[in-house]
Amino acid sequence: MLFDLNRFGMSTYKQEAGKIVHLAWPMFIAQIAQVGVGVVDTVMAGRYGAEDLAAVALGTSLFMTLYISLMGVVTALNPILSQLYGAQKITDLSKVGSQGVWLAFMLGILGMFIMWALIAPLNHYFQLGDYVKHVFAYYMFWIAMALPFALVYRSLHAYASSLNKPKPMMWISLFGLCMSIPINYVLIYGIWGLPGLGGIGCAIGTVLVFAINTVCLWFYIRYDRYFKNFGRLSLAGGLDFPILKRIVVLGIPIGLSFLIEVSLFTFISILIANLGVEYVASQQVVINISSLVYMVPQSLGAALSVCVGYAVGSGQMQRARYIAGVGLTIGLIASSVTVLLILLFRTPIVSMYTTDATVIAIGATLLVFNAVFQLPDAMQTIATGALRGYKVTRLPMVVHVIAFWVFGLCLGYVLCFHFNMGIYGFWSALIFSLTLAAIAFIVLLSRVSQRLMSTQA
Repeated sequence: MLFDLNRFGMSTYKQEAGKIVHLAWPMFIAQIAQVGVGVVDTVMAGRYGAEDLAAVALGTSLFMTLYISLMGVVTALNPILSQLYGAQKITDLSKVGSQGVWLAFMLGILGMFIMWALIAPLNHYFQLGDYVKHVFAYYMFWIAMALPFALVYRSLHAYASSLNKPKPMMWISLFGLCMSIPINYVLIYGIWGLPGLGGIGCAIGTVLVFAINTVCLWFYIRYDRYFKNFGRLSLAGGLDFPILKRIVVLGIPIGLSFLIEVSLFTFISILIANLGVEYVASQQVVINISSLVYMVPQSLGAALSVCVGYAVGSGQMQRARYIAGVGLTIGLIASSVTVLLILLFRTPIVSMYTTDATVIAIGATLLVFNAVFQLPDAMQTIATGALRGYKVTRLPMVVHVIAFWVFGLCLGYVLCFHFNMGIYGFWSALIFSLTLAAIAFIVLLSRVSQRLMSTQA
């Protein structure tokens, strides 16, 4: 049986599944809360007006592209820290964690300047109204300032989750989500004599929420008794270039893989921008919903990376392979439930974001496509997470390039503009590309885990 799932009994399966779920569900809630900040932005901007929603949609797509790509580099902390933890190299944990914070901050500053540099050329490209361009420009300016906070938070997230302490992130992220609602309301609609800023207020609110989350998590890790066992995180020692190099060498392929995947959706948003505000708004609504749903396999993949990394670090290669198989079966069950829920409630879900009948109709149709690609998307995401636990990152990046940019973006462009399928051509290509990626990653994971088992034997 694939991944030797028949090697152990049901009690062992339940034990390993319990460990994965125990680690994944607080990460899932935390990430839902973080993505929920974007949902709040989208819903409130949509209620303010379709033009503000379109501007926020375009700005959010670009912000998420940079954020997720740079976050991929920081994600290298998970397998590094979990393998160190599995090997009981306790004294190295706080050193690597501290350098991860430094790296995240520098990447955040880089990303902020990149976003500022993109404002003028993109506003020149978009054939949209002057008001949309105005909101887009100021949204981009402010939202860029969230990147340093967001990436430092992700480095702290990686440190805590790799040391099997994910629940604080959950509570802090939920607190940030609760804070985003009143903050956004004040900034978007205006109250107590303050002017209503519309979509621009969304960006300022997001910066404040990320800053609150980051400061809270830093102080928790810094002063909690549990983390004292691993040494304290400290920035006083400055940069340690050998450690930074270890993180960057492993992290760049992960970051590029993330960039390849998320840029696919960003380029689609840009390419369809001239089809009309309704298509841009519908695309953003569906991507927003998809981002929420994606947190299920993403959390499972992150948890699997930690669990597999710990097993590899402790020299249990057979167990690592089995854990990978358990994670894939959990993902298969979870994604099947997701497909059913999306198909049953697609129209009411879209109606939560907007009252525009055209946007609702287009969005409900796109959710059918979105439901179809949930299964392959979950499988490729979870398999990639397991591969990161083995510190295998370069070949997955190549697979992502071929699957997403060649079969996803290029094929989608042909279907959209040359076969007159419109936006639905891109979504048809997405289904095909994700299916290819899922097959490739499962085969690769099986071979890598089998080879390491054979080497150990």
